[in-house]
Amino acid sequence: MSTVRLRVEGLTKAFHGVRVVNEVSFDAHAGEVSGVVGENGSGKSTTMNMLAGVLQRDEGSVLLDGVAYAPRDRRESSEAGVAFVQQELSLFPNLTVAENLFLGRFPRWFGALPVVSRRKMYARARELLRDVDLDVGVDVATSTLSAGERQLLEIARGLATDTRVMILDEPTTSLTQREIQRLFEVIARLKGRGVAIIYVSHTLEDVIRLSDRIVVMKDGRVTSCVASATTTAHNLVVAMIGRPIETLFPSRVQSRSQVAPVLEVVAVGEPGIVDGVSFQVDRGEIVGLAGLMGSGRSELARILFGLEPHRSGTVRVDGKMLLSGDLSARIAAGVAFLTDDRRHEGLMMEASVAENMSLAALPLYAAGHLGRILDRRLGKSLQELGRLIQLKCDSIERAPVRTLSGGNQQKVVLGRWLLRKPSLFILDEPTRGVDVGAKEEIYRLLVEMAIGGMAIFVISSEIEELIGLCDRILVMHRGRLHAGFERREFDPQVLLKAAFGQAVAS
Repeated sequence: MSTVRLRVEGLTKAFHGVRVVNEVSFDAHAGEVSGVVGENGSGKSTTMNMLAGVLQRDEGSVLLDGVAYAPRDRRESSEAGVAFVQQELSLFPNLTVAENLFLGRFPRWFGALPVVSRRKMYARARELLRDVDLDVGVDVATSTLSAGERQLLEIARGLATDTRVMILDEPTTSLTQREIQRLFEVIARLKGRGVAIIYVSHTLEDVIRLSDRIVVMKDGRVTSCVASATTTAHNLVVAMIGRPIETLFPSRVQSRSQVAPVLEVVAVGEPGIVDGVSFQVDRGEIVGLAGLMGSGRSELARILFGLEPHRSGTVRVDGKMLLSGDLSARIAAGVAFLTDDRRHEGLMMEASVAENMSLAALPLYAAGHLGRILDRRLGKSLQELGRLIQLKCDSIERAPVRTLSGGNQQKVVLGRWLLRKPSLFILDEPTRGVDVGAKEEIYRLLVEMAIGGMAIFVISSEIEELIGLCDRILVMHRGRLHAGFERREFDPQVLLKAAFGQAVAS
């Protein structure tokens, strides 16, 4: 029987008289992973912020190894052995790896003398990096690290104290599959040391794979706590939103009687990336692209949008040939692109929602030789667009985009391009790091766009998403298009076989 390391009882928090966390109770055990799932607004983040000392509870109690635990800030929670790795990492990119590890608690030469011992700092830093399997120099700038390396560095910083509980909030949102696997190996190692891990994520398959038990939250309450071995992603979705996952996808009848190609790709190739790729996407059609990490999916999307060059082949939009790497020509031709990394490539996190949403469409709202922006007309369009995409935001003009949930941030990137009324929308992982409620809203929006005549090309790692959304699915393997399927042929096992490069029956 595992030891209860953290016991949460009756935790409650209200903002302006409204309870956002209501009598939440659960246990986190030593040497186990406790998964926490729920829609945005279910109270997950507020609960974790209270456990980490970022917010103060209104009611309830917490015991850490049987002793009352009530941190007043992040420093106190860290000193007590509770590490909090947030979705928004708190690293300083201009500082070195070692400096980030010991910020606020640098090793000193002699006792209280204010002289930092770099020898001690570097020696301890190397130990911490080995702990998380991070092979980087202790004196390199943190800005040079990949997203996965920064995530591991944040975990290493948590281990700099005697960590008994580690809270991971959406740790895989910006990671590659290889970086995710590396993170999971580190989590397994921490479990072996007896650390209690609280893992918060919208990726239900990962939660089930990693966790020993799963806490489901809805409307600020814990609605169930189940052993992960006895549940499925389907059951978790029903527990979170009250209905099966299949109902997330809007139904529609797509007519192919009149083929009107918007995107035509003919023998596109770039050595070592993609090889002889040919396909088309018609007006009003949603075409999906499946494939394993490293198959060339995202690289193809960037080539089609002109972010990366292609050595051979042609790309046409509405019959017009577009030159390799000509991004401006693609935008002018009505092509939109949603990146798979909204935080670093899709959004200006400190800018307002309005500034982010208007970025691509400003030339359409400029008047005269000086290009004066028509603020009133633009503001009206932004308000209408916010209603269309069901954006949940207090003030489009004033709210920084970083204050929005992951799902609403994704809607901002979608809205930015919809303001230009594109004829072709290329979307790479459109629901990554998004809760199931926001997923449903994004699916509805994509179907409405297709019904309105837009051609949509969707890349996704979730086969169920492609099956529920698309009219056709293409599968890439090692830079080539390996197979293609019409809707009547969709089968998860067949699609997975094709992704591994295996022959499929015609």
